[in-house]
Amino acid sequence: QVQLVESGGGSVQFGGSLRLSCAASGFTLDYYAIAWFRQVPGKEREGVSCISSSGGSTRYADSVKGRFTISRDNAKNTVYLQMNSLKPEDTAVYYCAAKSRCSIERYDYWGQGTQVTVSS
Repeated sequence: QVQLVESGGGSVQFGGSLRLSCAASGFTLDYYAIAWFRQVPGKEREGVSCISSSGGSTRYADSVKGRFTISRDNAKNTVYLQMNSLKPEDTAVYYCAAKSRCSIERYDYWGQGTQVTVSS
């Protein structure tokens, strides 16, 4: 089965941290850019971050710049999203997706999501 699996979500207090993981199963992430999205009921899906296949280029939504860091460990076939200084507005289901490059809208694989809840 070819899939992406997100993990690391949970409930934290305002200002806390979480590290989300996006692990590939059935294929290698070496040649894929990986993006993180989040969605809240009643709102549009929001692009959070993206990292190039080499890890040399990263992108962040303005809402998370300076707080979130995307990284990858191709040896572990995993991409991470380090989330610091979390705010209640970061509460959402977070998804990862694989594509050929960050600048392309088409995604080849999607994960099922992991819930992040930030309380004050």
